[in-house]
Order: sequence, then C-alpha cells, then structure tokens
Amino acid sequence: MSGMKAPPSGAYKIVKVEELYGDLIKERGLEGTYVGKSEEESPWVPFGDNAAIRHLAFDVRQNIYCNILWIKSPGVIGTHKHRGPVWAVGLEGSFRYLEYDWVCGPGEFITETPGTAHTLVTDDPNGMKALFWMQGANEFYDENGDFVETLDVWWFMNHYESYCKEHGLPLNKQLYI
Repeated sequence: MSGMKAPPSGAYKIVKVEELYGDLIKERGLEGTYVGKSEEESPWVPFGDNAAIRHLAFDVRQNIYCNILWIKSPGVIGTHKHRGPVWAVGLEGSFRYLEYDWVCGPGEFITETPGTAHTLVTDDPNGMKALFWMQGANEFYDENGDFVETLDVWWFMNHYESYCKEHGLPLNKQLYI
C-alpha cells in the first residue's frame, strides 16, 4: 500500500507555494494570531469567587470563543446548557460533570453536544485548568432549574473588556479573530 506516511519535505526553510487566490487572500483574509502565556497578553479574569477565565479568542462571525477555565480549589461551575458544540482538553488537576461517570485529567479530551445540561465540578484539592473551545451560547440555570443568563461570544468579550478597562489594561487585539 502506498501513500504519504510523513510530510514529504524536511527542508528547514520557507517554501513558496502557489495559491490561485493569493492576492484576494492577502487583501481580504486575516492572518492567524498568537497569544503568549503572559498575563499582560491575557489576564486571569475572575469568574465567581473560586474561578477565573483566561480569554484566548473571540470570533464574532461564528459565535466562537476559546478560553482556559481555572477553578482554584474544589468547587462547581453552575448547571448550564450549551447551544453549540464544545471541545475541551484538561491541562491541570481534574474535573467532571455530575451527570456523567468520567473524570477528565491533564491531556484528556472531551466534547459536549448542543442541548445537554450539565454541572462542572472539580473534587481535586488543587482545582483544575482546562482549555475550552466553544461555539454558540451557554444558558446558565440556578439550583431550581430556573434560567439565569446566556453567555455567548459577546458576554465573554464584555467579561474580558470590562475587566481590562476597570484595571487600566490595554485590550489585546490578537484575541479577536
């Protein structure tokens, strides 16, 4: 059986690749972004008493947002329902959802499907951190199942921008894709 088993070039150089629409891409397209690990590039913004969010990307055209959620010690993020897909990778500690029987640890991957409600918790004495890539809205509910608030790309942008304004921090344009 033939086929590519690895990339065909190991050349350590920029290779010019022809692109039929190169001029259009250069004029109308957007370049990728880079957000380093410094809090100057994206601070930890409080998310309740025991959690914080480090915002990494906001895409208003597709209602997509990416962030790292940090729950600092054992705790809970309220019951919520996603109206779009979610992908997450555990970074530190562990977390789970009360509604499922698995526990996500560092390097482990989860998906969440639209329409399901769940309650994120960490029992880890050191809390948890996870990278989340989300599309669509999150609806949050109180302990009685009553609707509280919708969080979408605009909510997360406001969360970040309000914090920066309040603390005299410049907005990082690299977060907006």
